[in-house]
Amino acid sequence: MMAYSRLLPAALLLAGLSGLTHPAQARGWHDERADVPQTVSATCDNQDFLSKQLAYENGGSKADTPVHICGKVIAVSPNAKRTRSGWHGYFYVAVSPSVSIRIVSGLDEMHAPAWPWVAKGDQVDVVGRYYYDSIRRQGVDWTHHGTGRSWHVPGYVTVNGTKYD
Repeated sequence: MMAYSRLLPAALLLAGLSGLTHPAQARGWHDERADVPQTVSATCDNQDFLSKQLAYENGGSKADTPVHICGKVIAVSPNAKRTRSGWHGYFYVAVSPSVSIRIVSGLDEMHAPAWPWVAKGDQVDVVGRYYYDSIRRQGVDWTHHGTGRSWHVPGYVTVNGTKYD
């Protein structure tokens, strides 16, 4: 019984380690697929984003996908928040009269001034990774210039003509 009690914690530890996500992946909730596009449109394409969002909501694949959206900022979290992957700033962009989406900016990775560098009413252009976990848990992250083994499309946020990446 004594040997078993020493092996159980080790087995549990090993079982937990096998489920770890790759460190370059900012979020661990998403499907990864080899057929995800490696580029985005050179111009904002909110209709493409809305089509992807609708497909996800209707039960389609939930694989992360690159998007290029634009719109007016409707809300900003005034304080940056520390997560397991660093400091992040959050804001919401209206991509249609009835749809907005959360933007997650990895502040440790971006070339930008102190947060908040975006304000309600600003016009923004955003390139990043659209993730969809559920209707209440979705957004656009990887809005910075960096890439990794799990994400290959450099992102950015342009605010009233000033680009932050």
